[in-house]
Amino acid sequence: MIKAVTGTKDILPSDVFKWHHLEGLVRKVFNNYNYLEIRTPIFEQTSLFARGIGEETDIVSKEMYTMIDRGGTSITLKPEMTAGVVRAFIEHSLGEKSSLNKLYYISPMFRQERPQAGRLRQFHQFGAEALGSSSPFLDAEMIEMAYSIFTNLGLKDLVVKINSLGTPESREIYKNELRKFLSDKKDKLTNESKTRLEKNVLRILDSKAEQDQELLLNAPSLLDYLDESSLNDFKSVKSYLSSLNIPYEVEPKLVRGLDYYTKTTFEIISNKVGAQSSLCGGGRYDLLVQELGGKPTPGVGFAAGMERILLACENENALNLPQRQIDIFIVRLEKDLIYKVAELASYLRKNDLVIEYDYLDRSVKAQMREANRLNSKFVLFAGGEEFSRGEIVLKNLSDGTQVNFKLNNLNEIISRVK
Repeated sequence: MIKAVTGTKDILPSDVFKWHHLEGLVRKVFNNYNYLEIRTPIFEQTSLFARGIGEETDIVSKEMYTMIDRGGTSITLKPEMTAGVVRAFIEHSLGEKSSLNKLYYISPMFRQERPQAGRLRQFHQFGAEALGSSSPFLDAEMIEMAYSIFTNLGLKDLVVKINSLGTPESREIYKNELRKFLSDKKDKLTNESKTRLEKNVLRILDSKAEQDQELLLNAPSLLDYLDESSLNDFKSVKSYLSSLNIPYEVEPKLVRGLDYYTKTTFEIISNKVGAQSSLCGGGRYDLLVQELGGKPTPGVGFAAGMERILLACENENALNLPQRQIDIFIVRLEKDLIYKVAELASYLRKNDLVIEYDYLDRSVKAQMREANRLNSKFVLFAGGEEFSRGEIVLKNLSDGTQVNFKLNNLNEIISRVK
């Protein structure tokens, strides 16, 4: 038997309604903030991610699905969305058409990493990007939108963590200080952090290894090295979140896994999804557009993992969705009425009713069982003495009442069911 590839997962009909609920809520919230949807290709040129995300990040160095196409071009299944959105922003001159572009997406992503709860090799994210303004209130708006989606889903066990990475200049000063602090501790670092010490020292702050975190206990704080502009923006973000009654924690070690962030960075975590607790993360990236060949344009955004969000909802029992129902199951009392039943079903469906009928030539008793299994609101009996008189019988399955209707006046049935 051929099975799904390791790290991928089928979303079956019994679960897909949860995804519809989440996607609908995401679209509603983004629409309320006047964000417009953008859709980019499933793969991009590999150089886009190498330049945009950073050569030394785990994503680029370890996790990307990269291949050479028949034309000899190196292409990569997108591991994240921001670089692709910025590429589209530059390519289609969106900055010249509008001074501020507020965009959102819902899309599959691909990373070749060890599968575990809430983390797959093909996974799904929604997110938002605002390009054209350096206002810290947009930073706070990103956090507010994500927090609003999660709370509207019914999630309660949430923690908002925020930090500022400052400008590249102030961050470089801090990176040198952090290297000095760790220089005499190098032998005690994990092998991964030893590599990061030279190539990407900030990522050591993000290490989950206990021995690394113990060595960082008295490390200098990034917040102590912020330039005045970053410090003022960070104060504005905190003030705005406080005014919205969004609880947050300042986490000086929050650096995120991507190289393009500047100033504000944030993460919203749930204590209900195990080790992979981050539901979303993002921040400001004022230099990314220029890095990818566009005009200097400030930007800020976030991305949220949909599998993890649904796992958190399941663990918190947050999704109290109604059981799916169909409107009418047409029970065929006589086999030779199949064409008439098909006509009835077609007419009712064109009037926005959810209709099902039997395709397996089952007995009336078996058809009734199927109507109950499908949680049908009504059953429409086609056949028998009533049918010969030009009538059809509608039965309400919730209370057992039955009403006869004329076959030439199906609109009465439609009115009753709706």
